[in-house]
Amino acid sequence: MPAPVVLAGRTTRLEPLAPHHAEGLAQAAHEDRASYAFTPVPHGPDAARAYVERALAEQAAGRALPFAVIRADDGRIVGSTRFLELDYWQGPLIWPPAPGVPYGDPRTAVPDAAEIGNTWLAAGARGAGINTEAKLLLLRHAFETWRVRRVSFRADARNLRSRAAIERLGARCEGVRRAHSRGLDGAVRSTAFYSILDDEWPTARAVIELRLAAGRPAVPGPAVPGGAGPRPDDVDGRLVPA
Repeated sequence: MPAPVVLAGRTTRLEPLAPHHAEGLAQAAHEDRASYAFTPVPHGPDAARAYVERALAEQAAGRALPFAVIRADDGRIVGSTRFLELDYWQGPLIWPPAPGVPYGDPRTAVPDAAEIGNTWLAAGARGAGINTEAKLLLLRHAFETWRVRRVSFRADARNLRSRAAIERLGARCEGVRRAHSRGLDGAVRSTAFYSILDDEWPTARAVIELRLAAGRPAVPGPAVPGGAGPRPDDVDGRLVPA
């Protein structure tokens, strides 16, 4: 299981999620809940503590690596994100494949593929590039430290804003799995799957860094005329505000 690590950027710091973050998460989630239609976000201190406990249980089981999103200029907790669906391909071939099972010492194993998701931000933290830089930090760690072959994202197929934002990070759509699971609203949802591969990462990174340096959202390829469309720093990777 990959060791927890602090990832720091210019405007954003990602700290390994811990019980002491619960109060700050509750405050961040309380700002404006109108945009969390597709996002599991804790509501109140008790829910925030339970949220952290569940995330840490997933980490202890080797299934996730959760973070608190910190705004660098004032040290305030403004949301959460995580690696999940960690997959390991080293060692003897096992058939059928057993995803999430590391070979050798699990304390030192690193994944060959991972997903980024379960991201949400406080209303006041959106539009400032925090989410875009958080994604850059996670992607850079996955591709350049772990040396993964693929990073995946997913979104409710109805969540066009999230899907556009994922694509603007340079991810490619792998398709939509119809009637895939139950959505947060109770409806049966279809899920859009996306990925960035290791050989695609240098181009994606260059574009994201260029746009962050210019103070604009990350867009792979030509800029959208007039800045039209959703901003990627308003949304996350897995389930996000509509």
